[in-house]
Amino acid sequence: MFSVEQFSPEGRAALDQAFDLGLLGPGDVTAHIQHALGYLEAAHQVGARSDGRIADLGSGGGLPGLVVAEAWTDATFVLIDAAERRCAFLAESVERMGLASRIAVRRGRAEALAHEEDLRETFDLVVARSFGPPPVLAECAAPLLKIGGWLIVSEPPSTEVTERRWPIAGLELLGLGAPMSIRGNRHFVAIQKVGQTADRFPRRVGIPSKRPIFPVLDLPTG
Repeated sequence: MFSVEQFSPEGRAALDQAFDLGLLGPGDVTAHIQHALGYLEAAHQVGARSDGRIADLGSGGGLPGLVVAEAWTDATFVLIDAAERRCAFLAESVERMGLASRIAVRRGRAEALAHEEDLRETFDLVVARSFGPPPVLAECAAPLLKIGGWLIVSEPPSTEVTERRWPIAGLELLGLGAPMSIRGNRHFVAIQKVGQTADRFPRRVGIPSKRPIFPVLDLPTG
């Protein structure tokens, strides 16, 4: 299993820069890397592919995408973010880390990008950290996934609220299966895509947050 010590000096320098730019939350950069490594463990537990096509939704300061990309050398990645400043940072970091052959950076709102032909239903795995509340993330991520692919998201520490935050009836509307709670160095939830996502999802930009498809349980994000 890939370790903190294996993460490259160039990658750490990129995350240090992200912290200085205010693109990462508080805490030591090593702790942020360890958090990102938890996605690898969660993906291994559910049998998600480590050699497929992976999207980091709301990549921001490059987590978990840059860490996962260094660990999974046979995978290709798309880092998605809506902000020009963050995308400029991500593109610079990808070049610095020598990963430009395997990582693309796409700027845009997820609600719009998920309807693009080269992105829709092309991913084996979507990862997300602090992208938004469950109904917004589910609606934006499900259309990106192939059937059989996985959504893995960092969650609050409590496991007993998983099915309240991610209600099965709401997920079914998007072609997603039941949420699985995974404990590692953090708490993660993994959800497999089991059926087709209707063409109308995601709805227009801003609508998923204004009119969520299932209720938002008011807890802090993971």
